Amino acid sequence: MAPGLGRSAPLGYKQDVQKPDPATIPLTPGVYLYKDSRGRIIYVGKARILRRRVLSYFRPDGLPAKTRAMLAHAVSLDYLTTTTEKEALLLEASLIKKHRPHYNIVLRDDKQYVLFRLNLKHPFPRLEIVRRARRDGARYFGPFTSALDARETWKLIHRAFALRRCSDRAMKNRVRPCLYHHMGQCPAPCMELITPTAYHEAVHKVCELLQGRSGPLLRGLREAMERAAEELEFEKAALLRDQIRAVERTVERQAAVLPGGGDMDAVGLFPADKGLALGIVFVRGGAVTDGRAFYWPGLTFEDAPELLSSFVSQYYAQAAPPPRVLLPWLPADAEWEEDGTETAGPPAPDGGVAPESASGGKALLEQALADRRGGPVRIVAPRNAADNQLVDLAQSNAREEARRRQNQDEQPILERLAKALHLAAPPQRIECVDVSHTGGRQTRVGLVVFADGQPSRPDYRAYAMPDSGDDYATLHAWVARRLESGPPWPDLLLIDGGRGQLAVVERALADAGQSGLFSLAAIAKARDERGQADRRAGNVADRIFVPGRANPLPLREGGPELLFLQNVRDATHRFAIGRHRRARQGAALSGELMRLPGIGPATARLLWEAFGSVEAMRAAGVEKLRALPGIGPARAALLKEKLDKLR
Repeated sequence: MAPGLGRSAPLGYKQDVQKPDPATIPLTPGVYLYKDSRGRIIYVGKARILRRRVLSYFRPDGLPAKTRAMLAHAVSLDYLTTTTEKEALLLEASLIKKHRPHYNIVLRDDKQYVLFRLNLKHPFPRLEIVRRARRDGARYFGPFTSALDARETWKLIHRAFALRRCSDRAMKNRVRPCLYHHMGQCPAPCMELITPTAYHEAVHKVCELLQGRSGPLLRGLREAMERAAEELEFEKAALLRDQIRAVERTVERQAAVLPGGGDMDAVGLFPADKGLALGIVFVRGGAVTDGRAFYWPGLTFEDAPELLSSFVSQYYAQAAPPPRVLLPWLPADAEWEEDGTETAGPPAPDGGVAPESASGGKALLEQALADRRGGPVRIVAPRNAADNQLVDLAQSNAREEARRRQNQDEQPILERLAKALHLAAPPQRIECVDVSHTGGRQTRVGLVVFADGQPSRPDYRAYAMPDSGDDYATLHAWVARRLESGPPWPDLLLIDGGRGQLAVVERALADAGQSGLFSLAAIAKARDERGQADRRAGNVADRIFVPGRANPLPLREGGPELLFLQNVRDATHRFAIGRHRRARQGAALSGELMRLPGIGPATARLLWEAFGSVEAMRAAGVEKLRALPGIGPARAALLKEKLDKLR
C-alpha cells in the first residue's frame, strides 16, 4: 500500500505555535515533515502513531533546544501515512537521504562501497567487483572503501589462483583460450580444459582467503610446495610459492581481532571541540579489513544518542549489514523510536503525557536490517574486552577524522587546492571548459569562471564552434579562440575530460607558443569494475590529471579539494549543456520559421534572439514586433499573420 499524504494548517513562525486539531492527524504509523516558509523540508521524523507523536511537539516544556529551534522556523507540517512502523522507518531514511533536512542528522555519504562477488552456483564462478549486493544466492565479500585497493587485491588473487576473468557471454562464444590462459592465470573453462570440481578447488581457496581464514590456507599451500619440491616438481613448487606470496600480500594489512572469526561492524564516537566524529571498522572473518570515519560540525555529545540511531538507519540503507553491529552503547528506547526526542503517549496518571509504550525501536531496526541482509542482524553494546578493543579502534579513527577536518577548516580551500595540485600559489582565478554537442551538431564550448573560490557568472562564456564530433579537435581550436580573447588569464584551467583532453590543450598552447601561460588540470569520471566511466549517481571518486604525470593525483574521495573541483566541473557541465540546448532549440525554431514565406535566416535569427519561442512571438503582438530593428508596421503585421498560422 502506497503512503498517504496529509497536511495540517500552517503553524506560524513562533516557537509557541498553535496546536493542530488532533482530529486532522491519523492514528496510523507514518512520517511527518516540518517545512519552512519557502516550502523546504527542515525535519523528517517517523512515528508508530502519528497523532501522538505530532502532539508531543506542543508540550509546555521539556523539548530539546534543537527541537525548539526547528519549531521556530517551521510554518507547516505534512505527513505520510504507512501501513506498518517498518515502512515508516524505511520511508524516513529515504526522505532524509533525498531532502537532507537541516535539523536532521544527515549522513552525507553517497558512496557505494566495493564488494567481491562469487556465484558458487555456476560451474565456473567468476570473481567480480561490484558495488551493490543482491539477493541472488551469490557470496559477497567486503566491503572495501577504496576501489583501488580492491582492484589490487583482485589482481593478486588472479595471479595466485587461476580463475576466469571473462563474462559468461564471452566464455560461451570463445573458440580458443584467451591470453590469460597462456600466462597461466586462467584454466580455460571455455575450452573445457578443466573440470568444475577442479575449478571449485581454487574457488574454495579464494573464499577462504576473502573470509579472513588465511592461516589454514597458507599452511596447506606451504605443505603442497614442500611436497612438490621433494618430488622435483619445481615448476609446481614455484607456482605455489607465488601463491603464498600473493596471499601474504593480500592479508598483510588485516589485523586479527576475533580469534574465533566472525563478521561485524564496530562503531566509535569522539566528541571534538567543534563537532562530533564517528568511526566504523569492518571486521570480516575475525580480521579488521577496512574502515571509515565521518564528522558532523556543530554537534555536541548531547547529540550522540540521536547520531547513533540515525547513523545505523541511514548507513545500512546503502550498505549490506553484517550479522552483528557493535555500538559503544545502546540508545534508550525513546531515542531509537523518535530520533532522540521523548515519545508522546496516552495521559499519565498525573495528567501529563506519558511516553508511548516501547514497541522495541531497536528490534524494529534489527528487523529492517535483517530484511536487507537476508539473515538475522543484532545491534549490541560491548560485552567483553575484545568488543571494547574494537570500539576503541573505531573511536581512534573518529579522533583522527575530527583532527583532520578541523585542521582543514582552518586552512582556506584555495590553499589546500594549491598544495594538492602542486601549484606555486593559490589559484585566485579558475577557468573550466567543457564541450557539448549532439552528434557533432550545434557544438558549444562552455567556459565557467571561479574567482576567489566563488562562481563569477558575469565572466561565463559560450563559444560557438564548427560542428564536429571530435572533442579533441574542438578543444584544440578553442584554445586559439581563448588566446584571442586575451587576459585576464586563469591561474588554473580545469578541463572536463581525461589525459587525452589535457594533452590536446597542452599541445595547442605549445603550438601557439604559450606553453606555461597558466596551470592545467583535467577532471575525469572514475572507472567502474569494467574499466568504463562510472557515471552513477553519488559517485565521488573522480580522477584529477596534471601535465607530466601519467597517473591521477591521489586526492582523497570526498575530500574538500576534490569536492571543490567537482563543483566547478558540474557548474561548467550544466552551463555548456544549457548553451548547447539553447543553440539546438534556436536552430529548430529558425528552421520552423523559415518554412514561412518571406522569412529568411536573418529575420528568423532576429526573432529567436528577441523572443526565444514561437509562443512568445505570437504573444508579443504587432507593437513589440515593430520595435525590432528593421521591422516596420507593414512587415510586423505580416509577421504576426504568419506566426498565427503556426498554431
